Amino acid sequence: MDKIVYTQEKMDAVKTQVQKLVEIVAELEAEFPGRHFTLDGHLVGSIGEVMAAYYYGIELYRASAEIHDGEIEGRKVQIKISQQDDIVINHEPDYLIVLYMKKNGNIYEVYNGPGKLPWENASKKDSHNNRHMRVNKLMELDKDVVEAEQIKRINPIEKMKAEYKNRK
Repeated sequence: MDKIVYTQEKMDAVKTQVQKLVEIVAELEAEFPGRHFTLDGHLVGSIGEVMAAYYYGIELYRASAEIHDGEIEGRKVQIKISQQDDIVINHEPDYLIVLYMKKNGNIYEVYNGPGKLPWENASKKDSHNNRHMRVNKLMELDKDVVEAEQIKRINPIEKMKAEYKNRK
């Protein structure tokens, strides 16, 4: 398989396509009041993975690899992205990058660091063996991660702020 080159142009194209999807979601939600047509699951997960590959230079594993989504400089990384107030993790990753996607397609860094801290601070396991973590809590935990413990950014990404959250 050929190595994918992640460029600003490709990331801009992803954002443009996501904005089209968001417009479709808005149309569906207007047509069916009370229903939420959120972009989640594999679609949003794949968006997060390619964005993380771009921002951090992570070499992605095959889709649906267990626990980690890729690695960089020997560090195994799990990548999560959300448009909601929380994320779900079901294994303690070596490193964790959590991104947040605004409804306009903008991507922000929520957490970047060792997976141990979020794992230990996540809620207790649910019936599916998953642990839930609030975006606000991850933003707080991120403040305690020293630069040497972060995955180095190769392209600039803005840190998440509470006011950036999507409105329901």
